[in-house]
Amino acid sequence: MDVDITALAKLARLEVSEGELKRLETEIPAILHFVETIQGASTGKETNAPALHNVMRADENPHESGKYTKTLLDAAPAREGNRVAVKQVVSRNKKA
Repeated sequence: MDVDITALAKLARLEVSEGELKRLETEIPAILHFVETIQGASTGKETNAPALHNVMRADENPHESGKYTKTLLDAAPAREGNRVAVKQVVSRNKKA
């Protein structure tokens, strides 16, 4: 199996030193060969997944909309109007 480690590193946007490159040139093909071996192994079990079906249950005792809103908002550490305020965890800035 011929693997271009330099091209893989470039695609993954990784900086790879010459020493790492030499080591990876032997390790990655060995890893890929091992994965092929595992994929070819017979487990003795059926490999087809069962048919999917809807596992949602019916909401038998729904409560009125907004019934707990005030209680939840009062328990929140911070709020903005009728919403719970949280710190932003995902940046919206796009890098070019």
